[in-house]
Amino acid sequence: MIFIAKHIVEITGINTSEIKVLKEEEKIELFTKLKNGDKTARDELAKGNLKLVLSILKKYQNRCDNMDDLFQIGCVGLMKAIDNFDLSHNVRFSTYAVPLILGEIRRYLRDNSNLRISRSIKDLAYKILKLKEEYFMTTGRELNNEEVAKKLGTNEIDVIIALDAMKDPVSMFEPIYNNGGETIYLEDQLESKKDKSTNWDLVISLTDAIQELKDKEKRIITDRYLFGKTQMEIAEEIGISQAQVSRLEKGGIENIKRKMM
Repeated sequence: MIFIAKHIVEITGINTSEIKVLKEEEKIELFTKLKNGDKTARDELAKGNLKLVLSILKKYQNRCDNMDDLFQIGCVGLMKAIDNFDLSHNVRFSTYAVPLILGEIRRYLRDNSNLRISRSIKDLAYKILKLKEEYFMTTGRELNNEEVAKKLGTNEIDVIIALDAMKDPVSMFEPIYNNGGETIYLEDQLESKKDKSTNWDLVISLTDAIQELKDKEKRIITDRYLFGKTQMEIAEEIGISQAQVSRLEKGGIENIKRKMM
């Protein structure tokens, strides 16, 4: 196993301290050459973006036994991004490439996971991922779950279930918060089955408060705390910035608190 850090690292025979990082103007020049038939530009773009793959691999350091294999899989995603990138999309190459690199890595990890998912759910998830990838490669924009459901002739809930089923499992002992003091683990946030009592007054009050929220606030609160989506995922689906999602989430929570007082 390798350890990715600031010091010199060897991965699949490559000394990462010697990797060249291309400037944006250099990338644009190379993509122009590639479009005009210069095949050497493809190799230069690949070499100049290897650190993009390495930066993505950092989050998988403790989740894969063979980082060399994962690096090569990430490079497959990088080459797909290079071959399909279009300067007319007016987006930075890194913005376009990251979802494709992540997609290859996640697909590899899913296919090599010990967790067994039903064939029907897995087939739907692969159709969703293929559709989203092809659409992104063509337009430079990601489809939201509602759009995916319409294109595949299914409902949005099935899309959410299929995508959630393909996510990597998380350990109950995964640390989720640490402010320099006591660490909070995922198991600390799980409901105890020993105490079956329920404060129904609180549940009813919370339900009523959520129903009175504005549509966007209600959707964001539901997606964040019922479906476990990230602010970035919600921002892409709704078509607003992550900062706006954060403000609406905070405002929604404050409104719920006021209504329950």
